[in-house]
Amino acid sequence: MAPSDSERHPRPPEWTIVDFVHRGYWWTNHGILLLNICLVLPLLTSAVNGLDSSLVNGLQILPDWQEYFHYPTGKVLGLINCAQNIGGLIGLPITPFASDGLGRRLTLIIGSIVMLGGVALQFSSTTMQMFIAARVLIGFGLTFCLNAAPLLLIELCYPTQRGKMTSLYNTTWYFGSIIAAWVCFATFKQQEGSMWTWRIPTLVQAAVPILQVCLVWFIPESPRYLVSKGYEGQAAQVLTKYHANGSNEHDPLVVFELAQIRHAIRMEQELNKSTSYLSLLATPGNRKRMKIIVAIAIFSQWSGNGLVSYYINLVLDGVGITTTETKAAINGGLQIFNLLVGLSSAMLIDLVGRRSLFILSNSGMLIAFGLWTVTEALFNAFHKTAAAKATIPLIFIYYLFYDIAYTPMLVAYTLEILPYKIRAKGFAVMNFTVYVTTIFNQFANPIAIERLGWWYYIVYCGLLVIELVFVVTFIVETRGRTLEETAALFDGEQPQQDLAITGGEAATMNMTAGGGNVISQRSVQVMIAQEIHTTVSTHSRVESKSSLSLDEYELYGLKKNASPSSK
Repeated sequence: MAPSDSERHPRPPEWTIVDFVHRGYWWTNHGILLLNICLVLPLLTSAVNGLDSSLVNGLQILPDWQEYFHYPTGKVLGLINCAQNIGGLIGLPITPFASDGLGRRLTLIIGSIVMLGGVALQFSSTTMQMFIAARVLIGFGLTFCLNAAPLLLIELCYPTQRGKMTSLYNTTWYFGSIIAAWVCFATFKQQEGSMWTWRIPTLVQAAVPILQVCLVWFIPESPRYLVSKGYEGQAAQVLTKYHANGSNEHDPLVVFELAQIRHAIRMEQELNKSTSYLSLLATPGNRKRMKIIVAIAIFSQWSGNGLVSYYINLVLDGVGITTTETKAAINGGLQIFNLLVGLSSAMLIDLVGRRSLFILSNSGMLIAFGLWTVTEALFNAFHKTAAAKATIPLIFIYYLFYDIAYTPMLVAYTLEILPYKIRAKGFAVMNFTVYVTTIFNQFANPIAIERLGWWYYIVYCGLLVIELVFVVTFIVETRGRTLEETAALFDGEQPQQDLAITGGEAATMNMTAGGGNVISQRSVQVMIAQEIHTTVSTHSRVESKSSLSLDEYELYGLKKNASPSSK
């Protein structure tokens, strides 16, 4: 029997999330204002990552650090740079289990405490072995924070601000990088000839972990995590306080969000009774997600940016810039430039769209890096001063295009296309890919630059061509959807329709109840039948009995709210 026209073209819900969101300036809404103040704490985690990752880059410029640790070069220098990532790799496999099992907040606290231990060891280092061990310990703690903080951020954000807020997360990496660069510069100017030129920047690393340990208790837990653990009442309270401006738990926005969260998690549980890393490849939709996530993680490190991010000292030496003060000024100025471009791009993510920004970014990087390669070749072959001078602005132009997409969207795009049950594990795989490619760069780049010189840049030119083709072919646009709707994009049309209908119909019933009209028993029965139909049509092998009990529970609550006795 052919499907009816209503089955082929489902009636759109009467209400969507657009009908319920705050339409004024966000700072005029007390709930959103308080929420965004709370979100500053997880946002700072990326700044800590930028500070910790860039610190060794800044220390390499300091003569006192070089002298204290006997001028490390080659493999030793590579080990220093990648020690933090080695620590991250050790902790990475268990971080998603901590985030999903203990909660986002507690995992963030654990990571911060471990980092403080690493900072203490690094500050007191007297040998290269101690310094490297401290970097490993810092990386181990940091990886817990890096898994939990962005999950907490994206799952708490107000719906209309999710794109911008999660894009700001990775952008704040440069805020930490700026602190590292300019603290190193300031201590060089004020404490030259003293070991404090490198010990003071080490102390700065402790600031944010201390804040997180002390203040994380005052921010809410992820409502998605709470629903997944059966604490729907607490999740409703969080959404009511921060998304509905403290109104009440029957606010249409709260009802809409809870209905979608509940339905999305239930669908995922029906597909995967238990989740493991193998779940990331268990369905065609998950395989599509992971293909894109792994690719953009590789692109974020293998586009030539690693040459400047970790070896600016060697890059500037290669074009004849050798004075410490000039190198430190260029390094600090570049980080400020990157932050400004990243912040601007984060504001464009919902206006221009993710796909368009990725294509623009990769196209611009290919052109800029090609010209950068040419200037390197001209300087090394003919020692032309003009070529050396041209290299500096080309580095800035290259980073302009890199920051358009990969700075704001590497984390944001990864998290929003992953459904809740595999979000922590998929994000861990993304971080694992970044760690591995970064470690490879940190070992290979100094050796390759030393042996091949500017010829090594041609390798990155070839990679940039491959990256552009991939981005044009596979990146999917995700703007204009809720978090649950975005995650369902890769699972076909039916799950997307189910989510839209679930939230919309729940809001419709709530609005009817709010208007003082009693919902008839027949209306409830129809809604139950519609929910059962969408669930069964999506997962034909799922027993209708289990779906019925869950749907009756959701709809009974709405029905009860609509009855006169409940008012």
